[in-house]
Amino acid sequence: MTDTMGIRAMCELFDVTPRTLRFYEQKELLFPIREGQKRNYTRRDRARLKLILRGKRFGISLEDLRQILDLYDIKDQKHLQIPRTIEVAERRLAEMKVQREELDRGIEELAAEIERSRAYLTANDHASAA
Repeated sequence: MTDTMGIRAMCELFDVTPRTLRFYEQKELLFPIREGQKRNYTRRDRARLKLILRGKRFGISLEDLRQILDLYDIKDQKHLQIPRTIEVAERRLAEMKVQREELDRGIEELAAEIERSRAYLTANDHASAA
């Protein structure tokens, strides 16, 4: 892999659209080298995009991702970045667990409602047949 790659290659490598890359650039998460209208993405951009997409998959906010990535950029030897990453990840994990509990309750309630409706139909079918 070369040191830089164009927008098309980045899109293919990470299965994203050019619009997505431009959005992350606008949000100051990616910093491609600009040559007129052409963008060249560095190894650093590729690493950042990989982390952005992973964080997005976990539902981590772009602002939290920016803070974590910025800590990496100041070369803090990970003394600040790793604890901040853990803090953000633990918060998101707690949120996801709450969402899962809410979803589980909703599934149980919906399943019970379906069963009540089926029982009602069955009872009414027998009553109308009599």
